[in-house]
Amino acid sequence: METASSPEPRYRRVLLKLSGESFACAGERGISMAEVSHIAREIDQAVALGCQMAVVIGGGNIIRGSQFVRANEKLVQEATAHYMGMLATVINALALQDALENLRRETRVMSAIRMDGVAEPYIRRRALRHLQKNRVVILAAGTGGPFVTTDTAAALRALELEAEIVMKATRVDGVYSDDPEKNPHAVLYPHLTYQAVLEQNLQVMDSTAIAQCMEHYMPVLVFNYKREGNILRAVRGEKVGTRIDSESPTASAVRSE
Repeated sequence: METASSPEPRYRRVLLKLSGESFACAGERGISMAEVSHIAREIDQAVALGCQMAVVIGGGNIIRGSQFVRANEKLVQEATAHYMGMLATVINALALQDALENLRRETRVMSAIRMDGVAEPYIRRRALRHLQKNRVVILAAGTGGPFVTTDTAAALRALELEAEIVMKATRVDGVYSDDPEKNPHAVLYPHLTYQAVLEQNLQVMDSTAIAQCMEHYMPVLVFNYKREGNILRAVRGEKVGTRIDSESPTASAVRSE
């Protein structure tokens, strides 16, 4: 494993999962370009190191499909609500694209729903080619189908694009035993197995995404993107956040000694 001073990335190709909320100020909705610019700078640093990066973005800062789905009120069909949420991710993708290109970082927005005026259609081979040319590939509109979260889209795209790891960016330092913003005594887990996440119903990613990663041995790193330089540290393989994989914590600790 590379040390903190290593100029080389440990991970050569990464799938970065960003929530829509990461594009807004805490407790607010919409898009804060200050927040987007911070994320863009962090991504730019990691790509400059030599890491190929694909990014899957949520849309919760603009609209959540679930807000229209209520037990006694079906004014908007659930499938329609999901499509509305997918369109919100395209808005976020365009904001990130411009923030990155302001840093002179070449990008491509690829949408799972055709929007030829603003984005390329998602085609696996084309996405791979963009990555090979060191372009940041911003993947919008989830999987293109309803009833699937952007977490699951991130897991599927990571497998399709042969990423080495899924990096889930959050506002906290990793996976805790409880909500650290509500419980100051919550314990941070440095390492977990997929099975532990599923059995304890830890709110990391949705269960379908974790199951996909478990089936294909795709590791997941949950870390705090708000800390300056954390995306770069994660790409270098430094110890940040919580790593989720198939190994037991004991075996992992022995191997790292």
